[in-house]
Amino acid sequence: AARSRVIKLAQQIAGSDASVMITGESGTGKEVLARYVHTRSNRAKRPFISINCAAIPEHLLESELFGHEKGAFTGAVARRIGKFEEASGGTLLLDEISEMDVRLQSKLLRAIQERVIDRVGGTRPVPVDIRIVATSNRNLADAVRDGTFREDLLFRLNVVNLKIPPLRERPADILELAQHFAKKYSDANGVPVRPLSAEARRVLSTNRWPGNVRELENTIHRSVL
Repeated sequence: AARSRVIKLAQQIAGSDASVMITGESGTGKEVLARYVHTRSNRAKRPFISINCAAIPEHLLESELFGHEKGAFTGAVARRIGKFEEASGGTLLLDEISEMDVRLQSKLLRAIQERVIDRVGGTRPVPVDIRIVATSNRNLADAVRDGTFREDLLFRLNVVNLKIPPLRERPADILELAQHFAKKYSDANGVPVRPLSAEARRVLSTNRWPGNVRELENTIHRSVL
């Protein structure tokens, strides 16, 4: 029921350009849901660009997001457009937004509010037309209280909140997903699809799955092999 509510809300807001915040534990499928929203939006035929804010060092993230001009810093031998410009007309997914340095958050806020960006080393603002979807596995309200996340940015991003429940709270999904992954990896490895035994079903259904769907997928992939 919880998953159904999330999907129904995602369908309802897909056609708008409102910013979306997707929250949930690691491995619950936040990026999958972000792509689902994009493919059902008016921007579906335009790019879907994703950037993991936790995977890129702080001093490089600004250039990755906004691009840079030739000579902006050592090694900038040519102009480079950033993810905002790559996503023009489409959707930009800011994955794990909670890991972004608070100083860069102010520049992100301006980009969202004004629909313009400043390339690193640039002298003229560049207009952008994108929809923002952000994800976080942390409680951003707590981050605001701790001073590590801007409250005004949270308001801008959290126009619509889609909270994905952990897999342990939607047990009906476990066997359905397990069968899906069993077929997926049987086809990928050229082996016959084998049915889940009664014992396998029992073990899968009673496991807590702290790694959520990602852990379940890896478990079934390993089992198929």
